[in-house]
Amino acid sequence: MTSAFQDFDVLIVGSGLAGLSAALHLAPTHRVAILTKRAMSDGASGWAQGGIAAVMAEDDSFQSHVDDTLVAGAGLSQLDATRFVVEHAPESIEWLRRLGVPFSQEAGHLHLTREGGHSARRIVHVTDATGAAVQHTLIDAVRRTPNITLFEQHTLVDLITSRKLGLADGNTCLGLYALDEATDDVVTFRAPHTILATGGAGKVYLYTTNPDTATGDGIAAAWRAGCRVTNMEFIQFHPTCLYHPHVKSFLITEAVRGEGGRLLLPDGTRFMPNHDPRAELAPRDVVARAIDFEMKKHGLDCVYLDISHQPAEFIREHFPNIHARCLELGIDITRQPIPVVPAAHYTCGGVHTDLAGRTDLSGLHAIGETAYTGLHGANRLASNSLVECMVFARSASQDIQADPLPKPPALPAWDESRVTDADEAVVISHNWDELRRFMWDYVGIVRTNKRLERASHRIKLLQEEIHEFYAHFHVTRDLLELRNLVTVAELIVKSAQARHESRGLHFSRDYPQMADVALPTVLSPSP
Repeated sequence: MTSAFQDFDVLIVGSGLAGLSAALHLAPTHRVAILTKRAMSDGASGWAQGGIAAVMAEDDSFQSHVDDTLVAGAGLSQLDATRFVVEHAPESIEWLRRLGVPFSQEAGHLHLTREGGHSARRIVHVTDATGAAVQHTLIDAVRRTPNITLFEQHTLVDLITSRKLGLADGNTCLGLYALDEATDDVVTFRAPHTILATGGAGKVYLYTTNPDTATGDGIAAAWRAGCRVTNMEFIQFHPTCLYHPHVKSFLITEAVRGEGGRLLLPDGTRFMPNHDPRAELAPRDVVARAIDFEMKKHGLDCVYLDISHQPAEFIREHFPNIHARCLELGIDITRQPIPVVPAAHYTCGGVHTDLAGRTDLSGLHAIGETAYTGLHGANRLASNSLVECMVFARSASQDIQADPLPKPPALPAWDESRVTDADEAVVISHNWDELRRFMWDYVGIVRTNKRLERASHRIKLLQEEIHEFYAHFHVTRDLLELRNLVTVAELIVKSAQARHESRGLHFSRDYPQMADVALPTVLSPSP
C-alpha cells in the first residue's frame, strides 16, 4: 500500500512529452515524482501523427518559421514566445536524436515533410507515428533514470496552497493531493516545486481526437488555486478525423494534405479552393470551418480526403499506420478516399505562464498543452505543439534548478471524515454526457451569443450538482474528471463571451468581423 504521505523535490503531473522531458532534465539534480492518472503511455503525445516543426534545412529560416506561426496565430501569437520556441526547436530535435528517437531519413538526412500553414518543409517525423515513437523512447529513458519515481493510476485531486492552509506568505504551491486508484486512498504529495503537464481538455466535446485522459485537470486545478488562464475560447478542431462507426477518434494527419491529399464532396467535387486560395494547405481553422460549412450546406455526415492519386508505394511508405488502420476497416487509401469529419483537437489557451513556465503561483509551473505560453495565439500552427512541450520543459527545468525553494511545511492529510460512498454514480455519467453534447452543439466550430448563453446556463446547473457530489461523497476519477471538465467548459464559454469578434479558431455569427486590435482574453479567479 502506498504511504499516505510522499516527499519529493519536484512533482510532475502528467506523463506526456512535456512531463517526461522535464523529468529527464531535472533528474540529475532533483528527486522527481511523475504522477499520471492511467498508464505512462496513455496521454495525447503518443497519438501525435504528423511530427515536430523545426528549422533543419538550409533553405529554411527561423524568421520564416516565426512568420508562419504569427500568420496562423491571427495576430495573437506573442513574438517573444514564438521566437523563443522557434530558435530552441533544433536543439530539441538533436536532444531527441541523442536519446535514440528513430526519425525518418532520406539519403542520409532527416526527411522533412510539409504541413498546412508552413511555407517550407520543416516537419521532422517518424513516418506517421511520431508521437508514439518519441513517447516510447522517453518512457524507456525515464524508467532507466535514477531519481525519478513513477506513480501510475494516480489522479490529481487538487493543489495544496499556502492560501488554502491559511498561511500568511502570499500564495505558494506546497504540493498536491492525488487519488491512488490501487488503494482508493488520497495521498498527500509535498514538494517545493510542482509542474503541471496534464495536457488539454478535448474531452469537454462530444467528438475529439484526444484520448480519454484529456479532461483539463491541470487547467482546472490551477484556476482553483488562483492562477490566471488565457485564450480558452480558442479550441482547435482538427479538420480530418476518420468518420467510421467502428473506430473512436482516429486522426488523419495533416501531412496527408501536405503530401497532396484533396478534400472532396461525395460526388468527387473539390471544394477547398472555393474557401481559401491556399486550398487544402490553409490553416486548420479555415479547413475545419470549410468542411463544417459544406456538411451543413449539403446535409452530409462527412466529406472525403483523397490521396489515391499518389503512387501506392509512396502512400504505404509515408503513411503506414493510417494505411493499415483504414485497411482493417475496409478502406484502401491507395484506391479510395477517406471519410473524415472535424473533431476537437487542441486547447490553444491554458494556464498563463512566462517563458520559464512560471504561473502566478510561486512554486508552480505549467508546460505543454496545459499552458498558455503565447506561442499559439488564436490558432496553433501544425506540429508546433510537440516542440513547445520540449522547449518549455527545458526552460522550466532550468528555472527550477536555478531557484531552490525552501521545503514546504508539514501538510495535512486529506479529510474524508464527513463523506460517504455515492449512492447514485449514474448521475456522473449522465452529467458527463450532457456536458459534452451541449458543448459540441453550442460552443463548437461556429458560435452565437444565444448558444453561449444556453451553454452557460447548463454549466451552472451542472456545477451545483457536481459540487454537492464532491462535498458529500468519496472522490472517484470519474467525479474528479467531470468536476474539471465543467470548470474548463465554464472558462471556454466565459472567454468566448468576452470576445466580440471572429478571430482564428473563434468564429461568431454575431461578430463575424475581426477587430482592429488583437487582444488576449485573460480570466482571473476571484481571490
